[in-house]
Amino acid sequence: MSEGDRSNEVVRAWEELAAWYDEKMGEEGDLWHRTLIDPGLLQVLGQVAGLELLDLGCGNGYLCRRFAREGARVTGVDASAPMIERARQREVREPLGITYHIADAADLSILGDASLDVVVSNMALMDIADAAGAIREAARVLRPGGRLVFSILHPCFDLPGGASGWVIERFDFTSTIWRKVSRYREQFVAPVPWQLDGGRLAYTPAYHRPLSWYVRTLRVAGLVVTAFEEPAPTEEFLAASPQGSWIAEIPLHCVIEARKE
Repeated sequence: MSEGDRSNEVVRAWEELAAWYDEKMGEEGDLWHRTLIDPGLLQVLGQVAGLELLDLGCGNGYLCRRFAREGARVTGVDASAPMIERARQREVREPLGITYHIADAADLSILGDASLDVVVSNMALMDIADAAGAIREAARVLRPGGRLVFSILHPCFDLPGGASGWVIERFDFTSTIWRKVSRYREQFVAPVPWQLDGGRLAYTPAYHRPLSWYVRTLRVAGLVVTAFEEPAPTEEFLAASPQGSWIAEIPLHCVIEARKE
């Protein structure tokens, strides 16, 4: 399958989930984003007031709206037309000055060179077939000194397609949790299941790339890694998710900041 065909497959999968995903994320994100992933991303990002900001793979735009309320001038981009339509509908209901575009993350020709202060991508790069192209485009639209801040599934610990999972071993009256990982050095695509209403399952493609791939690709694009975090569960997540105490030991996500030279 060509890269273009893979990109189309990803877009189709997310288009079919657009209504469900919009409801799931709402205005603040779901439990996993709001109480596990986003706090780490926002900590690395810092203050955004007065910045020209792009949310790359913005989904329903809940983070776009947060950034706009904090004083950033925000553009949101997503390849899914139904997702962008829902984001635009929310902008109509509550105008915040956000501009939304339907675009491939690897082709941001709608945006000029060196026109932005920061590009944010929250849990999107591992869903993009041409992630290298997306990183190159992010670097192109950033001003010198600008930053790309993104979160992804942790390549070391959360691999799709059954290449990772929890192992629970019981010895006498105690249990030990391990994270099992295989195929780490490979680059591959595999389906990720989502549980919909009524227990139905839907699948979207996810791309595993080793952590070293991200560092090399950022460097080739002219970006230098300046921060790396592995979000820890908040108290709310620990109380609400049965995986909370496990993720407190082994992170399933990471946040990377890379600065344009």
